[in-house]
Amino acid sequence: MELISDSLKEGLVRIKSNPIMFEELMEILEYNYNRIDFIDETIDLGFDCPLDVHCQYTRDQIFVALDYMRPNVIRQGVMWLPEKKIDVFINTLNKSEKDYSPTTMYNDYSINEWMFHWQSQSTTSEESPTGQRYINHRQQGSKVLLFVREFNTDIAGTSPFTFLGLADYMYHDGSRPMNITWKLEKPIPARFIKKTSKLVAG
Repeated sequence: MELISDSLKEGLVRIKSNPIMFEELMEILEYNYNRIDFIDETIDLGFDCPLDVHCQYTRDQIFVALDYMRPNVIRQGVMWLPEKKIDVFINTLNKSEKDYSPTTMYNDYSINEWMFHWQSQSTTSEESPTGQRYINHRQQGSKVLLFVREFNTDIAGTSPFTFLGLADYMYHDGSRPMNITWKLEKPIPARFIKKTSKLVAG
């Protein structure tokens, strides 16, 4: 089985035989290569999963990738998948009061490229099973996945979420809601940090 079809080979040969076109193509490729500011990375969740860190996904894509086939029933930014032992957080950082109730105007933002401040649901106390799972997730063998977007919508319509990867509990304060600081396994790329920081999200 050939890796490159005959028509593609023929096209490449024709481009190479045209010095001007070939030079322009190489300039375009070099320009785009030099503008790459992050390389997506795979993540080990203990099962096959197509999600890559720092790539963008819709809510439906996120949950279907995690084998949850009813994403349309999710009406909040947190979801516990017990069979996977995964907590999924999907956060919109800049919230409009017309789209969110006062109890869901969570205060979420990056502290720096490694740390993220996240506010739980208003009913979650530190003594509750959910609060204890967040605090003790490493000891209990569960994982926390963090997805963020700047706004609900953009020019193209509904905004996708950027996958920031795995997060580890560091500390918290307060209860109902809990204010948790998470440490990310991978740093937030420079292209995202301004969008996720307190300066924009606060």
